[in-house]
Amino acid sequence: MSGADLPLACSVRGCTLPLTRHDRTFICGAGHSYDIARSGYVNLLQPQDRRSRVAGDPRSAVDARESLLAAGVGRTLIEAIATRVSALELGAAPVIVDLGCGSGDALDAVTETRTGIGIDLSTIAIDRAARRFPRRTWIVANADRRLPLLDHRVDLVMSINGRRNPTEAARILGTGGFHLVVVPAADDLIELRELVQGTRLERERAESVLDAHGPLFQVVERAVVRETRELDRTALLNVLKGTYRGIRRGFADRVATLAGMQVTLASEILLLRVKR
Repeated sequence: MSGADLPLACSVRGCTLPLTRHDRTFICGAGHSYDIARSGYVNLLQPQDRRSRVAGDPRSAVDARESLLAAGVGRTLIEAIATRVSALELGAAPVIVDLGCGSGDALDAVTETRTGIGIDLSTIAIDRAARRFPRRTWIVANADRRLPLLDHRVDLVMSINGRRNPTEAARILGTGGFHLVVVPAADDLIELRELVQGTRLERERAESVLDAHGPLFQVVERAVVRETRELDRTALLNVLKGTYRGIRRGFADRVATLAGMQVTLASEILLLRVKR
Protein backbone atom coordinates (compact mmCIF):
# COMPACT_ATOMS: atom_id res chain seq x y z
CA MET A 1 0.00 0.00 0.00
CA SER A 2 1.43 3.35 -1.00
CA GLY A 3 1.66 6.36 1.28
CA ALA A 4 -1.29 7.87 -0.55
CA ASP A 5 -3.43 4.84 0.27
CA LEU A 6 -2.60 4.50 3.95
CA PRO A 7 -5.69 5.09 6.13
CA LEU A 8 -3.99 7.78 8.23
CA ALA A 9 -5.96 10.75 9.52
CA CYS A 10 -4.91 14.17 10.74
CA SER A 11 -4.56 14.31 14.53
CA VAL A 12 -5.10 18.04 15.00
CA ARG A 13 -8.10 18.49 17.27
CA GLY A 14 -11.25 18.93 15.21
CA CYS A 15 -9.55 17.81 11.99
CA THR A 16 -9.81 14.17 10.93
CA LEU A 17 -9.06 14.62 7.23
CA PRO A 18 -7.04 11.94 5.42
CA LEU A 19 -3.28 12.32 5.35
CA THR A 20 -1.43 12.02 2.04
CA ARG A 21 2.30 11.50 1.75
CA HIS A 22 4.36 14.03 -0.18
CA ASP A 23 8.01 13.01 -0.24
CA ARG A 24 9.09 13.29 3.45
CA THR A 25 5.86 14.81 4.76
CA PHE A 26 2.26 13.81 5.42
CA ILE A 27 -0.26 16.58 4.71
CA CYS A 28 -4.05 16.78 5.14
CA GLY A 29 -6.49 18.78 3.03
CA ALA A 30 -6.52 21.58 5.60
CA GLY A 31 -2.78 22.04 5.29
CA HIS A 32 -1.68 20.42 8.54
CA SER A 33 1.66 18.72 7.91
CA TYR A 34 3.82 16.16 9.70
CA ASP A 35 7.44 15.52 8.84
CA ILE A 36 8.74 11.99 8.52
CA ALA A 37 11.71 11.36 10.78
CA ARG A 38 15.02 10.23 9.34
CA SER A 39 14.42 6.70 10.64
CA GLY A 40 11.04 6.60 8.90
CA TYR A 41 8.35 7.17 11.54
CA VAL A 42 5.88 10.04 11.76
CA ASN A 43 4.93 11.78 15.00
CA LEU A 44 1.18 12.53 15.15
CA LEU A 45 1.12 13.12 18.90
CA GLN A 46 -0.48 16.45 19.80
CA PRO A 47 0.70 18.45 22.85
CA GLN A 48 -2.61 17.95 24.69
CA ASP A 49 -2.26 14.18 24.31
CA ARG A 50 1.04 14.00 26.19
CA ARG A 51 1.12 12.85 29.78
CA SER A 52 4.68 14.08 30.29
CA ARG A 53 7.51 15.75 28.40
CA VAL A 54 8.98 12.31 27.72
CA ALA A 55 5.93 10.25 26.84
CA GLY A 56 5.72 6.47 26.72
CA ASP A 57 8.11 3.74 27.80
CA PRO A 58 11.64 4.77 28.77
CA ARG A 59 14.71 3.45 26.98
CA SER A 60 15.42 1.02 29.83
CA ALA A 61 12.08 -0.77 29.33
CA VAL A 62 12.48 -0.85 25.55
CA ASP A 63 16.01 -2.25 25.84
CA ALA A 64 14.91 -4.84 28.40
CA ARG A 65 12.14 -6.21 26.17
CA GLU A 66 14.43 -6.34 23.15
CA SER A 67 17.04 -8.25 25.14
CA LEU A 68 14.42 -10.77 26.24
CA LEU A 69 13.18 -11.32 22.69
CA ALA A 70 16.76 -11.69 21.46
CA ALA A 71 17.15 -14.48 24.01
CA GLY A 72 13.93 -16.10 22.82
CA VAL A 73 11.80 -15.03 25.78
CA GLY A 74 8.41 -14.03 24.36
CA ARG A 75 8.89 -15.64 20.95
CA THR A 76 6.43 -18.43 21.73
CA LEU A 77 3.66 -15.86 22.20
CA ILE A 78 4.54 -14.02 18.99
CA GLU A 79 4.51 -17.30 17.06
CA ALA A 80 1.11 -18.20 18.53
CA ILE A 81 -0.27 -14.80 17.52
CA ALA A 82 1.14 -15.13 14.00
CA THR A 83 -0.43 -18.58 13.63
CA ARG A 84 -3.86 -17.27 14.59
CA VAL A 85 -3.62 -14.21 12.36
CA SER A 86 -2.55 -16.32 9.37
CA ALA A 87 -5.77 -18.34 9.72
CA LEU A 88 -8.05 -15.28 9.64
CA GLU A 89 -9.91 -14.25 6.50
CA LEU A 90 -8.77 -10.65 6.21
CA GLY A 91 -9.37 -9.97 2.54
CA ALA A 92 -7.03 -9.41 -0.39
CA ALA A 93 -5.10 -6.38 0.91
CA PRO A 94 -5.62 -6.26 4.67
CA VAL A 95 -4.50 -3.48 6.98
CA ILE A 96 -3.26 -4.54 10.42
CA VAL A 97 -2.80 -2.04 13.25
CA ASP A 98 -0.87 -2.76 16.46
CA LEU A 99 -1.67 -0.51 19.43
CA GLY A 100 1.24 -0.19 21.84
CA CYS A 101 3.47 -1.86 19.27
CA GLY A 102 6.76 -1.28 21.09
CA SER A 103 9.76 -2.12 18.93
CA GLY A 104 7.58 -3.80 16.33
CA ASP A 105 8.40 -7.52 16.51
CA ALA A 106 4.81 -8.75 16.72
CA LEU A 107 3.53 -6.51 13.93
CA ASP A 108 6.35 -7.55 11.63
CA ALA A 109 5.65 -11.22 12.36
CA VAL A 110 2.00 -11.01 11.28
CA THR A 111 2.16 -8.64 8.33
CA GLU A 112 4.62 -10.13 5.80
CA THR A 113 3.14 -8.71 2.56
CA ARG A 114 0.24 -7.04 4.39
CA THR A 115 0.06 -3.40 5.38
CA GLY A 116 1.16 -2.94 8.96
CA ILE A 117 0.75 0.21 11.06
CA GLY A 118 2.31 0.34 14.50
CA ILE A 119 1.24 2.95 17.05
CA ASP A 120 3.04 3.69 20.30
CA LEU A 121 3.39 6.61 22.69
CA SER A 122 7.12 6.06 23.07
CA THR A 123 9.25 7.83 20.48
CA ILE A 124 12.16 5.65 21.57
CA ALA A 125 10.25 2.45 20.78
CA ILE A 126 8.83 3.74 17.49
CA ASP A 127 12.21 4.98 16.29
CA ARG A 128 13.64 1.54 17.04
CA ALA A 129 10.79 -0.16 15.17
CA ALA A 130 11.18 2.10 12.13
CA ARG A 131 14.89 1.32 11.86
CA ARG A 132 14.39 -2.42 12.25
CA PHE A 133 11.31 -2.86 10.07
CA PRO A 134 11.27 -0.09 7.43
CA ARG A 135 8.54 -1.72 5.33
CA ARG A 136 5.93 -1.01 8.00
CA THR A 137 4.38 2.32 8.96
CA TRP A 138 5.25 3.58 12.43
CA ILE A 139 3.28 6.28 14.24
CA VAL A 140 3.84 8.10 17.52
CA ALA A 141 0.38 8.69 19.00
CA ASN A 142 -1.60 8.17 22.19
CA ALA A 143 -3.79 5.08 21.76
CA ASP A 144 -5.91 6.20 24.72
CA ARG A 145 -7.22 9.11 22.63
CA ARG A 146 -8.68 9.27 19.14
CA LEU A 147 -6.58 7.11 16.85
CA PRO A 148 -5.13 8.93 13.81
CA LEU A 149 -6.84 6.52 11.41
CA LEU A 150 -9.83 6.76 9.09
CA ASP A 151 -13.18 5.12 9.85
CA HIS A 152 -13.72 1.45 8.86
CA ARG A 153 -10.42 1.06 6.97
CA VAL A 154 -8.67 -1.54 9.16
CA ASP A 155 -9.07 -5.32 9.09
CA LEU A 156 -7.32 -6.30 12.32
CA VAL A 157 -6.43 -4.33 15.44
CA MET A 158 -3.97 -5.89 17.86
CA SER A 159 -3.30 -4.93 21.46
CA ILE A 160 -0.59 -7.15 22.92
CA ASN A 161 -0.11 -6.41 26.60
CA GLY A 162 -0.61 -2.78 25.63
CA ARG A 163 -3.19 -0.05 25.37
CA ARG A 164 -6.83 -0.93 24.78
CA ASN A 165 -9.41 1.44 23.35
CA PRO A 166 -12.59 -0.51 22.46
CA THR A 167 -14.51 2.45 21.03
CA GLU A 168 -11.70 3.55 18.75
CA ALA A 169 -10.87 -0.01 17.71
CA ALA A 170 -14.48 -0.52 16.66
CA ARG A 171 -14.50 2.79 14.77
CA ILE A 172 -11.46 2.04 12.61
CA LEU A 173 -12.40 -1.59 11.90
CA GLY A 174 -14.32 -2.47 8.80
CA THR A 175 -17.42 -4.66 8.87
CA GLY A 176 -16.56 -7.99 10.46
CA GLY A 177 -13.08 -6.81 11.39
CA PHE A 178 -11.09 -8.54 14.13
CA HIS A 179 -9.59 -7.32 17.38
CA LEU A 180 -6.88 -9.47 18.94
CA VAL A 181 -6.17 -8.64 22.57
CA VAL A 182 -3.45 -10.26 24.65
CA VAL A 183 -3.25 -9.93 28.45
CA PRO A 184 -1.11 -11.71 31.04
CA ALA A 185 -2.80 -14.87 32.29
CA ALA A 186 -3.51 -15.23 36.01
CA ASP A 187 -0.32 -17.23 36.65
CA ASP A 188 2.02 -15.19 34.47
CA LEU A 189 5.39 -14.74 36.22
CA ILE A 190 3.83 -16.08 39.39
CA GLU A 191 7.09 -17.50 40.77
CA LEU A 192 8.89 -14.21 40.24
CA ARG A 193 6.02 -12.22 41.69
CA GLU A 194 5.96 -14.42 44.77
CA LEU A 195 9.68 -13.98 45.35
CA VAL A 196 9.80 -10.23 44.74
CA GLN A 197 6.40 -9.09 45.95
CA GLY A 198 5.94 -11.68 48.69
CA THR A 199 2.62 -13.02 47.40
CA ARG A 200 1.46 -15.72 45.02
CA LEU A 201 -1.80 -13.92 44.27
CA GLU A 202 -3.25 -14.75 40.86
CA ARG A 203 -4.87 -11.87 39.01
CA GLU A 204 -7.59 -12.47 36.41
CA ARG A 205 -7.55 -9.83 33.66
CA ALA A 206 -9.42 -11.35 30.73
CA GLU A 207 -12.93 -11.02 32.15
CA SER A 208 -12.65 -7.27 32.67
CA VAL A 209 -11.33 -6.90 29.11
CA LEU A 210 -14.29 -8.86 27.76
CA ASP A 211 -16.70 -6.75 29.81
CA ALA A 212 -15.22 -3.55 28.42
CA HIS A 213 -15.37 -4.80 24.83
CA GLY A 214 -18.70 -6.63 25.10
CA PRO A 215 -20.98 -3.84 23.81
CA LEU A 216 -18.99 -3.55 20.57
CA PHE A 217 -17.38 -6.97 20.02
CA GLN A 218 -18.28 -10.63 20.11
CA VAL A 219 -15.86 -13.34 21.29
CA VAL A 220 -14.46 -15.61 18.59
CA GLU A 221 -11.79 -17.45 20.57
CA ARG A 222 -10.07 -17.57 23.93
CA ALA A 223 -6.76 -19.36 24.32
CA VAL A 224 -3.86 -19.47 26.76
CA VAL A 225 -0.23 -19.66 25.68
CA ARG A 226 1.91 -20.97 28.52
CA GLU A 227 5.50 -22.09 28.92
CA THR A 228 8.05 -22.49 31.71
CA ARG A 229 11.55 -21.19 31.18
CA GLU A 230 14.74 -21.14 33.20
CA LEU A 231 15.81 -17.50 33.40
CA ASP A 232 19.13 -16.22 34.72
CA ARG A 233 19.51 -13.09 36.83
CA THR A 234 20.00 -10.82 33.81
CA ALA A 235 16.82 -12.08 32.16
CA LEU A 236 14.87 -11.77 35.42
CA LEU A 237 15.99 -8.17 35.84
CA ASN A 238 14.94 -7.48 32.25
CA VAL A 239 11.52 -8.97 32.99
CA LEU A 240 11.15 -6.60 35.92
CA LYS A 241 12.30 -3.60 33.89
CA GLY A 242 10.03 -4.49 30.99
CA THR A 243 6.93 -5.11 33.09
CA TYR A 244 7.49 -2.51 35.84
CA ARG A 245 7.28 -5.23 38.50
CA GLY A 246 9.79 -5.27 41.31
CA ILE A 247 11.44 -1.94 40.50
CA ARG A 248 9.79 -0.12 43.39
CA ARG A 249 12.01 0.83 46.33
CA GLY A 250 10.11 -1.41 48.68
CA PHE A 251 11.23 -4.46 46.70
CA ALA A 252 14.89 -3.47 46.31
CA ASP A 253 16.22 -5.92 48.92
CA ARG A 254 14.41 -8.86 47.35
CA VAL A 255 15.48 -7.90 43.84
CA ALA A 256 19.09 -7.78 45.02
CA THR A 257 18.90 -11.49 45.92
CA LEU A 258 17.55 -12.65 42.56
CA ALA A 259 19.32 -15.61 41.00
CA GLY A 260 18.33 -18.00 38.22
CA MET A 261 14.91 -19.62 38.56
CA GLN A 262 12.13 -21.27 36.59
CA VAL A 263 9.40 -18.84 35.63
CA THR A 264 5.96 -19.36 34.11
CA LEU A 265 5.23 -17.19 31.07
CA ALA A 266 1.49 -17.22 30.41
CA SER A 267 -0.69 -15.02 28.23
CA GLU A 268 -4.35 -15.15 27.33
CA ILE A 269 -5.27 -14.42 23.72
CA LEU A 270 -8.74 -12.98 23.14
CA LEU A 271 -9.89 -12.92 19.53
CA LEU A 272 -12.88 -10.63 19.08
CA ARG A 273 -14.97 -9.53 16.11
CA VAL A 274 -16.68 -6.19 15.75
CA LYS A 275 -20.49 -6.30 15.85
CA ARG A 276 -21.09 -4.71 12.49
